[in-house]
Amino acid sequence: MPSAGNEKGSLDVDFAVRFRHRLRMTHDVLGDDQQVLIDLLETSEGRIPRVQFWVDQCVLDANPELRHRLHLLSRRNAGRIEVFGNLQVVPGGEAVKNDVHIIERMLKVFHEADLDRRSYVVVIGGGAVLDAVGFAAAIAHRGIRLVRLPTTTLAQADSGIGVKNSVNLFQKKNWIGTFAVPWGVINDRRLLETLGDRDFRCGFSEAIKVALLKDQAFFERICRDTKEIISRGPACWDVIAESARWHLMHITQGGDPFEMLEARPLDFGHWSAHKLEVLSQFELRHGEAVAIGVAIDTVYSRMVHGLSEDAEDAVLNALFRMDLLKNHPALENVDTLFAGLEEFRQHLGGRLTVTMLEGIGRPVNIHEIDRGAMKSAILAVAGRVGAGGSSIRLSGKQ
Repeated sequence: MPSAGNEKGSLDVDFAVRFRHRLRMTHDVLGDDQQVLIDLLETSEGRIPRVQFWVDQCVLDANPELRHRLHLLSRRNAGRIEVFGNLQVVPGGEAVKNDVHIIERMLKVFHEADLDRRSYVVVIGGGAVLDAVGFAAAIAHRGIRLVRLPTTTLAQADSGIGVKNSVNLFQKKNWIGTFAVPWGVINDRRLLETLGDRDFRCGFSEAIKVALLKDQAFFERICRDTKEIISRGPACWDVIAESARWHLMHITQGGDPFEMLEARPLDFGHWSAHKLEVLSQFELRHGEAVAIGVAIDTVYSRMVHGLSEDAEDAVLNALFRMDLLKNHPALENVDTLFAGLEEFRQHLGGRLTVTMLEGIGRPVNIHEIDRGAMKSAILAVAGRVGAGGSSIRLSGKQ
């Protein structure tokens, strides 16, 4: 029953909205497994689903046959889907999120194709492209159905599963965006085949992160299999799938999918990571910045919150073995990096809430940071990365 407020005429009613999150795993979604995609595109009111395909320019450059494969898929399923417009191509990487005018172009294309709330936007790309196209789809008609086909390990293990869409503004990561549950997500192995080694490794920083928060056994498995993972052996697919499942379970069963509460545990290590990306002018990949952020907060957790030295060593060694800890001058800018804490608080709202570790699989939410200890943690990580990590030249290349 509704509960009345103190003032006459006020009424407070709690209610819940039911969502369904659809995650699929395939080996060749545009080939032998294309039925998985077609089955996600439900008919509505007896009408053939209207579909528009969007693709990351970087992905298309690496997979020029993609255009032909999508054409064949559309032709073979002509009686089940209706594709509107040409294949739409957008810049890959953070560039697509740094130009808000690209969103206007996306909306114009949606409008010209007469897409509606029961139409489908299928986006193929890395996390940044999924973010940007997803944001445009979320605000058009208050939401066009979005199907994501992530093409990076980072997106398949983490961001592609999430319910957030955003672009950057005011030199701040993800300042403008929405919460919107995707209609479906398909993690396809073949779409990762042409991914370069550096970007392939990046996704496993998020897998390490979620394992540290959720499951000690999962973390130990990652540590054991690091060599096989970075060489793209069978273990890497299991880790991607397990990371995706943990992220999905947190979103759907964690009680706070739209981040209305103070804590944002899946952003362990991200307060500094987001700032590092901006400070490096995005020469650091998101996964590399997250690896540094996880390292910083792991060291701080050992200094302040009782995390064992053995656990700290295990985390740092795993990140080093996967070549995720990159040296960049941005890491030396300690005072500016601290500004990331306030930006993190503003982004979430309310008081500062940061997740740290008391042990592996034992996160703790804190509201105050010991500035001296955090500075020491940053300098400690910077020192270790400088001594043993790979260097990122100012060109942004290894």
